[in-house]
Amino acid sequence: MTHATLIKVRGYHLDLYGHVNNARYLEFLEEARWTFFEERADLPAFLSSGIALIVVNINIDYRHPATMNDQLSVETMVKSVGNRSAVIHQLVKLAGSDKIVASADVTFVAFDGKQNKAVQIDGKLRELLQGLQHQE
Repeated sequence: MTHATLIKVRGYHLDLYGHVNNARYLEFLEEARWTFFEERADLPAFLSSGIALIVVNINIDYRHPATMNDQLSVETMVKSVGNRSAVIHQLVKLAGSDKIVASADVTFVAFDGKQNKAVQIDGKLRELLQGLQHQE
């Protein structure tokens, strides 16, 4: 299941060279992940469970500069679900085209705040993530 979030490039996203600063992509990707879970899952119920999805690794490939007023489409999908971690794949494209601006794989764990540790991805969380997994 791929989900798209639109983001308009604003002046405060830019660096001295007039294109989106590399660090801003982390914010774009995070915004898209929140929107993905808000629209595809029962986020309030999940948040009340005491389990958080904690990012442990992000790999980003920057492929094309984005500039002022570009409209970006951030496509988000669950790529894989393991026992203790899962990966979300995200593509940042110029909206309305196939031009890839950046791509990222975001690895996260399920963190139980009560136990103060990462826990296995099982039960309802596993069902949710597998249901959101991108089918090729």
